[in-house]
Amino acid sequence: MAAPKSMTRVTVSTLQQMKSQGEKITMLTAYDFTMAALLDQAGVDVLLVGDSLAMVVQGQQTTIPVTLKEMIYHGRIVAEAAQRAMVVVDLPFPHGQLGVRKTLQVAARVMKKTLCHAVKLEGGAEQADTIRALVNAGIPVIAHVGLRPQSVHALGGYKVQRNADKLKEDATSAQAAGAFCVLMECVPQRFAKEISQLLDVPTIGIGAGPDCDGQVLVTHDLLGLTVGRIPKFVRQFADLASSIKQAAKEFQTAVNDGTFPNSGESFD
Repeated sequence: MAAPKSMTRVTVSTLQQMKSQGEKITMLTAYDFTMAALLDQAGVDVLLVGDSLAMVVQGQQTTIPVTLKEMIYHGRIVAEAAQRAMVVVDLPFPHGQLGVRKTLQVAARVMKKTLCHAVKLEGGAEQADTIRALVNAGIPVIAHVGLRPQSVHALGGYKVQRNADKLKEDATSAQAAGAFCVLMECVPQRFAKEISQLLDVPTIGIGAGPDCDGQVLVTHDLLGLTVGRIPKFVRQFADLASSIKQAAKEFQTAVNDGTFPNSGESFD
């Protein structure tokens, strides 16, 4: 059995040290207090308040519709729950693509309103000036390269990104601009391995093979709660959907046959 993790807050320095020591980083999405608290207690290193909430919480087809106000609302809840994990909030579309000044204003607002510890920004080389400005202002940044869900229409759908030169340029540019971590999505394994070895900062993979410095999944996917298509890179570590449906059926049966509530569940 693995030793319990320290309750000391995970920071940028923690993640850098983990990469240096060859210790893998774990990241999962969180959108509400209860789930964030459970994942934090389980020892997950980073909780990502992802714009994926548009799809898994709101039922949207893409991440694009989620608003800044909604991201701040969910970010504050998760930050309130997390005692150890680093909390990272996505900058939603189009607020991460509005240029240096406006993006800096939005990122600062997210940090102040949510009390999170970092933001995630989609883009690499073309976002270098913005990443640099945020870092210079004291805002830690994770750069998201490879498949960028906010650009899904421009990319022609949810496809594996196979332009090795572009991937390398984005990752190295983000690091040079001051990003403390690079998240790679839907990238061929050998490209992700090469980039992870090339960079000094940690890499987090999703659909990028086992050679990144850490891995992230959408928690709903991990727990078997996803409605609809499951991406190839997902491993379901539980089947909570079946458990929830079974519990709901048993509740209905107990109500219908009069066995719930019983005398011990009622007041005199």
